[in-house]
Amino acid sequence: MSEPTFPSPIMTKFVDMLSTEIGHETVTAVLSKAGLPKEWAHPSHFIALDEARIAQAYSTLQAAIRTYYGRGARGILMRIGAKLWQGLLNDASFGIKAQAALIRGLPKSARRKPALELLARILSAANGSITVHTQDLDLLLVDQASATALNQSDNAPVCFVTFGLIRECLYWADGQEHDIEERACRAMGAHQCEFKITIGG
Repeated sequence: MSEPTFPSPIMTKFVDMLSTEIGHETVTAVLSKAGLPKEWAHPSHFIALDEARIAQAYSTLQAAIRTYYGRGARGILMRIGAKLWQGLLNDASFGIKAQAALIRGLPKSARRKPALELLARILSAANGSITVHTQDLDLLLVDQASATALNQSDNAPVCFVTFGLIRECLYWADGQEHDIEERACRAMGAHQCEFKITIGG
């Protein structure tokens, strides 16, 4: 598996939405407590970094948030993931927007997998490390590199932002809430992060 990378535009949006969610002063406090550079509180800091270093920062910053908030971090990071989805669509390339328009033109029941494939395309533009699969009636999103879990070790899944993105992406697609479970996570020692989306009743 190649070294995880993470796109700069998504990282800058993540940091911006983190400040909106918990406040710039609290972001600064999180960084200080974790011994991380205070520059990380500013989205513009990440524009010039290469995508491998951004992946490291993305993982490390989320770990600092989990340490600072404990169990409360899950809700915060999932909300940020949900808000990220619309922001990513708004600022997407013409090709992504055209694909989104095509998806919204499909019958609702046929939109889920193409919507997740669109999310995978946005998140793994550099290396195609995220794929979507059909499992009987259900869907499986597989993140082979997972910048979130990079160099992390935990006894529970940690990919809360990705979870929020998946949830909001599906709601955008068909207007329904879906049962989503991160059933494998690289932070727990798995080879890849896997999200199961239950479609069948």
